[in-house]
Amino acid sequence: MTNAIVMSSSADNIDFMIHGLFSYNLFGHEVWITSSHVCILIVMLFLIGFALIANMKMRHATEIPDTFQNILELIVSSLDGVVEGTMGKNAPKFVNYISTIFIFILMSNISGLFGLRPPTADYGTTLALGLITFTLIHFCQFKYQSPKKIWTDMCSPLPPWLPIWFPINLISEIAVPISLSLRLFANVLSGTVMMALVYGLLSKVAIIWPAALHLYFDLFSGAIQTYVFCMLTMTYISQQMETD
Repeated sequence: MTNAIVMSSSADNIDFMIHGLFSYNLFGHEVWITSSHVCILIVMLFLIGFALIANMKMRHATEIPDTFQNILELIVSSLDGVVEGTMGKNAPKFVNYISTIFIFILMSNISGLFGLRPPTADYGTTLALGLITFTLIHFCQFKYQSPKKIWTDMCSPLPPWLPIWFPINLISEIAVPISLSLRLFANVLSGTVMMALVYGLLSKVAIIWPAALHLYFDLFSGAIQTYVFCMLTMTYISQQMETD
């Protein structure tokens, strides 16, 4: 079970797959708990623990902050600045959601540094994130736009009485969660596969120098993909909140 959760490779066994750990019956269907579920749980427990400690710390915040308080304030102010810079006056409504998915995706992406298989290297994880964002996008669309404007946009660039472009625009809307999830999944999985191949095929000489590859695939690329996912989410939501 431990080997299924922690990434490990050898020349004879290059393993970057998702493994089923145990199964149970739910309403007559067999449901598997996989290594991805366990890795997600580990990331969530870490984030929940960090949040509880941060909450207790900020309740007793001092005028002259210590190192931990400085880190917390830097994280919050940076995320607030990114959301406000993209969403403007609508930032307060979505800063909690954007900050939450930013931290979760970032920690999931860099979990490979600690020997875990990144949860975002599982399409089930990234698709769920894409569908949540997709639901929020269209919730804002129906809340802030009139049915007439929605129909006009779906028929654009032709007039609303000539809906020739409606099927194409509908497909483009459906493609949003697929493109968001596939972009994140493919980039993280490619890094996971590359590191598994390095440790599997070059295990005898893979000493110290793979750390540079970890910095790129896990840290740098992981941070970039987190930023891209959140930036696209904010852009899509802002577009649906525009009113004439």
